[in-house]
Amino acid sequence: MNTKTNSPHTKSIDAYSQQQKCNFRKLLVFQMGKLNLALPVESVKKITHYTPMQGSGTTAIGLIHVDERELTAIDLHKRLFKVSQVHNEGRQFLILVKNSTEELFGILVPQTPSLFELPLNQIRTLPDSYRRGDTLEIASHVTRVQQNHRLLTIFILDVDSLVPPTVSEDFIF
Repeated sequence: MNTKTNSPHTKSIDAYSQQQKCNFRKLLVFQMGKLNLALPVESVKKITHYTPMQGSGTTAIGLIHVDERELTAIDLHKRLFKVSQVHNEGRQFLILVKNSTEELFGILVPQTPSLFELPLNQIRTLPDSYRRGDTLEIASHVTRVQQNHRLLTIFILDVDSLVPPTVSEDFIF
């Protein structure tokens, strides 16, 4: 039997439970080269299998075809290390992400991402001087997590730095 009461004690427990949820952040973590990178879960729309990226090949930006739409894609490995990652057949994934203006884009990742839920007090803002001076200018925050007897440093990406928000007018063709 499921009963619900409206006692002041129950309300305070519900408020505490909600406050505890707000004190954590869910992150989708993936490895890129020797770096551990993450995206806030609320920015992630979908994870799917690798879709070949089209483009000139001279930049880290390309085009992918997903669900009858053309989307911008980012080869983060090429953006960070100036060389494309080696494509292992059947092992790559595409993370579909949205920026603050809801523009959808894809990020190619070499392995299955993991979900982490971390307390907000473990997440730190990166210094502006670090962001200006390193290729990780696309990261806004950093955290350190103990996993399997190793301390991982995870850089949290700023989705608006990856694909800056723009106001676009629809072109009628």
